[in-house]
Amino acid sequence: MAATRFTQIAFATVAAASLSACGINSVPTAEEEAKARWADVESAYQRRADLVPNLVATAKGAAASETQILTNVTDARARATSINITTDDLSNPAEFEKFQNAQNQLTQALGQLRTVVENYPQLQSQARFADLMVQLEGTENRINVARTRYNEAVQAYNTTIRTFPDAIGAKLIHGAKPMVPFKANAGSDVAPTVNFDMNAPAPAASGK
Repeated sequence: MAATRFTQIAFATVAAASLSACGINSVPTAEEEAKARWADVESAYQRRADLVPNLVATAKGAAASETQILTNVTDARARATSINITTDDLSNPAEFEKFQNAQNQLTQALGQLRTVVENYPQLQSQARFADLMVQLEGTENRINVARTRYNEAVQAYNTTIRTFPDAIGAKLIHGAKPMVPFKANAGSDVAPTVNFDMNAPAPAASGK
């Protein structure tokens, strides 16, 4: 009886170890880490969206002639905040691309706003606006850090579900699908072009 009991315990231990090695625990652990990092990305983007209305309202007082650029910023924020994706969409390339494109358009619009600021010393001298710009810069840094950490977590997760033996549990038990990482913004190394001739047509927003 003792030998039989020992055999059962040994078998259970080996079975548990085998299942663990097949991604039973590692796959959901990697998935939850990626989702947690995604929450950080959403938080950073939301913080930026919350700053935009105050930035635009403050800029209107000193740069009222830059109506088109201020409108572009407001419209880009509206598009960015209208696209919400769930953690399930992190494995949907099409939905993820819509989200990233909308955020990229807001980034470009804010780049135009920064250029406007350089042409209005009276706007730069306003303590309130200067504080908002500092907050925006800090938020952009947070976004970059959050995106980088998310991409690292996604890479770890995608590697886990494709690598033996974790791939067994990923496919047969969890039905895991690869998550989509952020891509580098096209033309992110080039400063945005701003046309201050308000009679000229506004440049078309890039992205889909």
